[in-house]
Amino acid sequence: MSYFIRRTEENLWHGKFSTFPDDLVVHAISTRIGGYSQKPFDSLNLALHVGDNAKNVLANRKKFIRSLGYSLDDIVTPNQIHGDKVFCVEEIHRGRGSQNYSDSIPETDALITNVPNLPLMLCFADCVPIMFVDMNNNAVGIAHGGWKGTMKKIAAKTFLAMQENFGTKAKDCLIGIAPSIGACCYKIGDEVKSVCSDVFPNNPELIIERNGKNYLDLWQANKIQLMEVGIPEDNIDVADECTCCNSNWYFSYRAAHGETGRIAAVIAVRG
Repeated sequence: MSYFIRRTEENLWHGKFSTFPDDLVVHAISTRIGGYSQKPFDSLNLALHVGDNAKNVLANRKKFIRSLGYSLDDIVTPNQIHGDKVFCVEEIHRGRGSQNYSDSIPETDALITNVPNLPLMLCFADCVPIMFVDMNNNAVGIAHGGWKGTMKKIAAKTFLAMQENFGTKAKDCLIGIAPSIGACCYKIGDEVKSVCSDVFPNNPELIIERNGKNYLDLWQANKIQLMEVGIPEDNIDVADECTCCNSNWYFSYRAAHGETGRIAAVIAVRG
């Protein structure tokens, strides 16, 4: 496990994977600390669609993306719908969704690109951020793996899209599974249990029973599907950090009972 949090200027914190080469990519996972939003979105909420004051969100985005060396106009972000669509981002898409939610890439839960200095950003509050680095072809990707996306195998589909668009090879692809809700906290009902059993029939260990309740291991489910498409296990790094347990650091939909902000995961090919 190589995930760590580093304090930067202006009371911002970057979650990072030490396995991702700094000379190739710029990346970070935000925390909820150091922004302008008021409760219940306090304070570094980076999502425009949750009911927060848009002026505060844009100030937060500007501050966070500046800490990575980019401007607000550079960000590309989608309208996430818990689906499995993967979108290949090109230069013409620069700035889409950065300042106006209605301008986001529509109905998309994963972005990939090989354009230098074009930061991809997705937002999260317990769902799984999955980050991809193709070390050979200078390409990156990021996926949103809630339970629906995970069951639709969006992580595997994101790698396959990189393979198709950039020639990404499994052995050259590094994966970071960033902080999200863990099996310690992700209690599920019969519907999700049934879907998981159908999608992962050979992996009953994904459902953990405790005190008569069922819990789902989303981290392992995403890891398994990536290995199924050929990613070596050693290339997959799991942060092993639960957003619900650590809701003082991260926004957590479950811990906040539904009304909260969003952290962001950002990745770009270094120019």
